[in-house]
Amino acid sequence: MKVLSVLFVTLTLAALLAVAADQPQPPAAGNPAPAFSLPNQEGAQVSLDQFKGKWVVLYFYPKDFTSGCTIEAHNFQRDLDKYTQKNAVILGVSVDTVDSHKGFCTKEGLNFKLLADAKHEVVEKYGSVMEYNGMTLAERNTFLIDPTGVIKKVYLKVNPNKHSEEILADLQQFQAAK
Repeated sequence: MKVLSVLFVTLTLAALLAVAADQPQPPAAGNPAPAFSLPNQEGAQVSLDQFKGKWVVLYFYPKDFTSGCTIEAHNFQRDLDKYTQKNAVILGVSVDTVDSHKGFCTKEGLNFKLLADAKHEVVEKYGSVMEYNGMTLAERNTFLIDPTGVIKKVYLKVNPNKHSEEILADLQQFQAAK
């Protein structure tokens, strides 16, 4: 009986590791940011290459209208002028639709771009996919991309309450180092 229990645990762990190995991994700091083009809340296509010469805060979040995502978006909106002063733009990405993003921006007074990745292409490129209650969602990860298109810092499973301040502090350090 003990042998069967050990065998079961071993097989279960092997299966979990195999699933984890199938998940795309986030690109690391120092690598070029993967290119993308997605529609924003107004339906206009937005591409990463449109922001050459600017810092880009590319943040992935699970779902419009949820508490953590609303807190994170409000904090980015609150600090939007600070990002503008630092030559930075905010781009939020989730697997929600353009219409969902439009409603979320309207309801929450958001003035930065939210990008709709309904086909999960960009969340996969950035290794930011998660499954939750049978749904595929974007995992709460952020990539700070420099003006040349290189990822300077990767933030995984972030705390939405203090994330904007954390990015602003890192952005200040990166810009001071130049």
